[in-house]
Parts: sequence; structure tokens; C-alpha cells
Amino acid sequence: MTEYAPVLVGSVTKYVVVESFDVTPADLAVRAYEISKGAMIKETCFGLVINGKEDEVDRIIAELRKVDPDHIFIKDRGFPPGDPRRCRANLGGARPGYHGMEYEMRVIPYVSFGLEELKKRDENTVTPPENPLEHKILDIAKLKKMINAQES
Repeated sequence: MTEYAPVLVGSVTKYVVVESFDVTPADLAVRAYEISKGAMIKETCFGLVINGKEDEVDRIIAELRKVDPDHIFIKDRGFPPGDPRRCRANLGGARPGYHGMEYEMRVIPYVSFGLEELKKRDENTVTPPENPLEHKILDIAKLKKMINAQES
């Protein structure tokens, strides 16, 4: 097996996932190219892959999130774009992790909806949820009924 010699030592790679009716990955890519100072930016079907020095990547992401904060999500990636250990061009077929990302893209719209709904609420009019950790006393009759139901 060939020993791996990292090319981009000291860099971080992050996904910028966009789930929006108003912003496309192309929109984010154009904005990222405008504000980037040397980071590698790759547009994908779900958003962007950004690789570079950590502070530069974080700065770009902070600016991109301002575009549509409830619909842009960030995810760490362990490998830079084109890494031969993970690149689909080298492996053939879907890259490892693709199917997980595919699943996450089905769930993200619900997260976006929840974030939007939270902004609409007035904390003074919404009662706080019940604390599930508070101990409640279970009525002995209910306990016996549950035990009997299990035995049947």
C-alpha cells in the first residue's frame, strides 16, 4: 500500500449545505469566490466544499450564513476536495458518506422550518415545555394495571 503524503497540511475542509427556495449553491459559490482570500471552493449539488486555513474558512462561512441563516448548514469534512482516499473519480461510484448526506438532505427542510417557526414565537406568550426529568409520582393503581397488562 502506498504511504499517504498529505498535500494540504494545516487546512480544514467544511461542507456548506444549502436547503433554500431562494438561494442556490451557485449563488453561494459566487459570493464565496468574491470574498475568498485563497481558500479552495468547490460547488456541489448540495452546496459548497470549502478548504483552507481555519480562520479563512470560518470567515467565509460566517459571511455565507448571513445570506439565509435558517437554510444554510455547516458540516465538517475530514478530507479535502479531490483527496485520492475519498474522491469518487478514484474510487468509482458514490463516495463514502454520500448516502448519509443524501439522508440528511431529506431531514434538513424540517430543521429549517423549525428555525423559522422559533423566530415567529414570542417567549412571553409561549409556555415552556414540561420538564421530562422532573419526578412524577405514579399512582399505585396505574402501576398495577401496567404490570398486569405485561403479564397477560
